Amino acid sequence: MSSTEPPEARIVAAVPPARPVRVGAGEKLRTTSLPGLTLNVRIRPPSVSGLPPAVFVHGLGGCSQNWSALMEQLADRLDIEAPDLPGFGDSPPPDDGDYSITGHARAVIRHIDASGRGPVHLAGNSMGGTIAIRVAAVRPDLVRSLTLVSPALPERRPQRTAVPTGLLAIPGVTRLFSRATREWDAERRTRELLALTYGDPGQVREEDFALAVEEYERRLALPYFWDALARSARGLIDSYALGGQHSMWRQAERVLAPTLLVYGMRDQLVAFRMARRASATFRDSRLLTLLDAGHVAMMEYPAAVARGMRELLDDADGRLVGVPDGRHVRDRRDNRKIRGVPVPGTDGSGAARG
Repeated sequence: MSSTEPPEARIVAAVPPARPVRVGAGEKLRTTSLPGLTLNVRIRPPSVSGLPPAVFVHGLGGCSQNWSALMEQLADRLDIEAPDLPGFGDSPPPDDGDYSITGHARAVIRHIDASGRGPVHLAGNSMGGTIAIRVAAVRPDLVRSLTLVSPALPERRPQRTAVPTGLLAIPGVTRLFSRATREWDAERRTRELLALTYGDPGQVREEDFALAVEEYERRLALPYFWDALARSARGLIDSYALGGQHSMWRQAERVLAPTLLVYGMRDQLVAFRMARRASATFRDSRLLTLLDAGHVAMMEYPAAVARGMRELLDDADGRLVGVPDGRHVRDRRDNRKIRGVPVPGTDGSGAARG
């Protein structure tokens, strides 16, 4: 929804979910209560104390569970928190009904400020990437590094496979879709979702698929599920229409933090061609291409994404302790390219770095 849409436009009550989200082995959940906002936060206690803080932001229709695999991979390097955005996961809708990108970014900023953990290593996937860009642009003091997995930035010619998702932003479409698919059970809905977001859905383990079906059933029972989805989709599309200093590409230019861009060549929602423009826009970026990944690389190939993040963290940490890196940064910006030669990973992702 537009940031100017009045709160009274909300059509559902902010009631708590009937069933809580799943807590994986080694994870914990806590609730952050702020004026007008309650966030469920997924935590994976680090393997050692004193690790730098990180915040991971999920995408449209997702939840903090989307980061569980990557959180496990990086437990020896980061102290990670992954909030459920307002209206998603186990977080109730915001009191003001603001699902715009600015509204979601404000929620993330308030969470970081309230926790006193900033600056953090910030990561975002899809719409969460858009939110993370906005946070890094307007509050550079809160962001130590930025990792963007298939960030949802404006495209002049979106892929045809991405059009149905964009249509969710049109008022009434989610109601029509829910009616048209009312005979679909949670298993079919989950299969359709995996076919859209994964490079190879057949690689999903049977037990993981069963957990995904269980989570989909839980979400469908929420009275605000479709409302939060539609309004957040509208907020994302609205952000594409902003011009001047508020446009998302201009916001990307303002990001000061070293940035890792992760793109999957089988992504059906964010075209891989956007990787080149993004790499040229962020002032200090490096690119990780996963040849077999789809839209959620951190779920499909967490080990490969973790390796890329470790390299980014080494770079960011070196700067903080005073390692002379002015020439290093300049070289990255002057010689930045997308290399097409695959570098096979131990996880079979086939990564290409640029």
